[in-house]
Amino acid sequence: MWTPDITRWPMLAPVRQRFDAQSVQNVEAAVRDTVAQLFASGKLKAVTAGQTVAITAGSRGIDRIAEVTAALVAICRDMGLDPYIVPSMGSHGGATAEGQVKVLASLGITEASIGAPIRSSMDVVRLGETEDGIPVFMDSLAMQADHIIIANRIKSHTKFKAPIESGLFKMACIGLGKHTGAALYHKLAVRHGFARVIREAGRLTLAKAPILFGLGLVENAHGKLHTIKAIAARNVEAEEEKLLMLCKQLSPKLPFAAVDLLIVDAIGKNISGTGMDVNVTGRNRDILGDFTSTPRISRIFVRDLTPESEGNALGIGFADFTTDRLVNAMDYGKTVTNALTGISPEKAAIPIHYPTDRQALQAALHSLGDWQPETVRIVRIADTLHLENIYVSPALFEELPLSATHFAQAEAMHFGPDDNLLPFPA
Repeated sequence: MWTPDITRWPMLAPVRQRFDAQSVQNVEAAVRDTVAQLFASGKLKAVTAGQTVAITAGSRGIDRIAEVTAALVAICRDMGLDPYIVPSMGSHGGATAEGQVKVLASLGITEASIGAPIRSSMDVVRLGETEDGIPVFMDSLAMQADHIIIANRIKSHTKFKAPIESGLFKMACIGLGKHTGAALYHKLAVRHGFARVIREAGRLTLAKAPILFGLGLVENAHGKLHTIKAIAARNVEAEEEKLLMLCKQLSPKLPFAAVDLLIVDAIGKNISGTGMDVNVTGRNRDILGDFTSTPRISRIFVRDLTPESEGNALGIGFADFTTDRLVNAMDYGKTVTNALTGISPEKAAIPIHYPTDRQALQAALHSLGDWQPETVRIVRIADTLHLENIYVSPALFEELPLSATHFAQAEAMHFGPDDNLLPFPA
């Protein structure tokens, strides 16, 4: 394979961004406090000792999600209830009951760690139809419970923008809808729009299923829990909108309008539902439309896949260049299943790939055209979830906001003896 020869490499300097660092210190205490306030408000239906409670657990790498789940289990037991966990992740985990249990284990959620059984099935029951005629499905094991607690992180979606995007509504219809619901809603979103499908399916689920309450989780820019709020089922819609606005205020961003080359050390399902967050890269290709927002990035080079992804390399299609090792780490079947469930084959497309970082970067820089080491605009990040410490080329120094500073001189890119970039500094 032809590889362009680069004799003068660009320089990069470390930059530190300052974000709101407020975070929850004691997760169990925070969960107990917000749930207690909700019960004291009188907004919940009565519960009776001995009743069963299904608690959702999704596939995302939410900060201290095992602690959150364990706290909910402990609260239920203190009330004399009988809790169990239902994996609520649509088609993730290879769209199998066993695979979804393994995904939870990778997040630290096991029967031993949370003190409750995990009941996993891909079977669903039909709750009814929305006004658009869309059938709404629910995990059959969750529907066997007397009560259901929906817990999820509230964040920006990667396919659309609306007052409600990814959060409790999405968990209610797509997470608990299992593969059947997730596949159907993604398909029908092409006709009806994703925002409408999630809103209407979520409303029906909250009305028809025995939802006790929702637990909304919001993370700060460092990926740490910032806010935990228990919400009565009838108030989820309004409160989720407020929590999404908070999320967008806190979310990390790249502080530049345009970038020639973005180097992403790792993508993964624990980083974003699309491997790398399109709200950070500004690049999205989808059947619902091609959305390009700031920053405008000319080329993206992705180096590796997180082990937590267990081979699911969804989002690799957003890159222009990658490495053989990422391609080799990819579970093609798992990635394609996820992509097709989301009606997003482009997200599983494999870009140009090379054996080493050096070769891939040579090709990426060559593809920029008439670039110069002194003026090329490069950013290197560990992933799209962790943006406090980044590396940028000197051409971007003048655009740094007051909340970001470069604290060392720029140096040439450092490669190891294997011609791969040295690890991203902690």
